[in-house]
Amino acid sequence: MAHQAPESKNTPTEAFQRLLTVMNTLRLECPWDRKQTMQTLRHLTIEEMYELADAILENDLDEVKNELGDLLMHLVFYAKIAEEEKAFDITDALNAVCDKLIVRHPHIYGDINVKDDEEVKSNWEQIKLSQGNKSVLEGVPSSLPALVKAYRIQDKVRGVGFDWEDKKEVWAKVEEELAEFKDEFNIEDDKSIDMDKAEGEFGDLLFSLINYARHIGINPENALEKTNKKFIRRFTHLEKRAAENNQKLSDMNLAEMDVYWNEAKSKGL
Repeated sequence: MAHQAPESKNTPTEAFQRLLTVMNTLRLECPWDRKQTMQTLRHLTIEEMYELADAILENDLDEVKNELGDLLMHLVFYAKIAEEEKAFDITDALNAVCDKLIVRHPHIYGDINVKDDEEVKSNWEQIKLSQGNKSVLEGVPSSLPALVKAYRIQDKVRGVGFDWEDKKEVWAKVEEELAEFKDEFNIEDDKSIDMDKAEGEFGDLLFSLINYARHIGINPENALEKTNKKFIRRFTHLEKRAAENNQKLSDMNLAEMDVYWNEAKSKGL
């Protein structure tokens, strides 16, 4: 039996209700939607998050809109499954986040005064500790990619005052870690390199670089991803130009490839 699709709505409340209506219908009538569980949706939600992150980096606002819609659908889907299991529903989830935001913003909904955003973050962490968190690092998901996790760890501990104030001290730490990493390879030729130790020193170096980036206002994940995209654009240009001249990359030396690489740079790719 065909269902009449609910029409577009003009207000946020009506549009959100339209999404709930569509989800309820799909959960009842669509074989694929009926089959899904929180576990089967999990990897799809992660994929949607990465697609949203890509759209944000590309500053493609139309695609950001689409990806936000996809993500909202997933959130409603999880709540629908939970409602079927009599655990909670979407109203409970929305009220829970509103209650949390109100409690953690006493400078807005209470009589606390703050002077800047850093004090807001500090209060946020202190409130979480007072609500039962044993560590400020409990809020850092263990499954985060390592680079993002390092940034979040550093940002979290800053909220309770564990941080350098002077970025010169942070850069000095970068130089110290770089020297320690280099020392692992400045050994006699007849001695083997301790790769475990070298790996540890490299990790320390990356951690300190991420810390410096944070201190000067650079998000290292965004910075690295922009460099990834730039490399892909330039290498793709290299491949295209080589193909246009009937050249195979495997037969070219680095100097020949650099001609096309530098050409890509000159084009602003």
